[in-house]
Amino acid sequence: MTPADISALLTPVVAAHGLEIDRVEVAAAGKRSVIRVFLDGDGPAGRGPSLDQIADATRSISAALDADDPTRGRPYTLEVSSRGVGRPLTEAKHFRRNRGRLVAISTEQDSVTGRIVDATDTEVEVDVDGQARTVALAEISKAMVQVELNRPLGDAEDDVDEEL
Repeated sequence: MTPADISALLTPVVAAHGLEIDRVEVAAAGKRSVIRVFLDGDGPAGRGPSLDQIADATRSISAALDADDPTRGRPYTLEVSSRGVGRPLTEAKHFRRNRGRLVAISTEQDSVTGRIVDATDTEVEVDVDGQARTVALAEISKAMVQVELNRPLGDAEDDVDEEL
């Protein structure tokens, strides 16, 4: 039971829910195993999967694992979650799904912190203190969403049911 085997088994299952597998982790926990499945997708608003999508996918994932029995009868705990805010943004889709969020971007030349305005397959546009700045995705060495405890009010309505 490798993460690659589980990912191959579950990819069509989660695709039926409009989601994709970000990663799969398998860890030993005493006599049990813990199978962690991290999901991502555009979601109903194009900004990541909703709680309802994750819940529906979890039921289907559980049924698929029970039917295939990748642990060969050994007990396991299944954990299903969204990709998580602490994961680096590495692909164009990650930037697109995080439009409106504050992000710290590092390149070889400099670092900027700004709000994602738009993203294409090759670049991301961020608002840095009221100034638009475009950064080529190929130049980004690291990009992380910044957690905001006092996020602007205009964004609060957009976050309903957005993350786990």
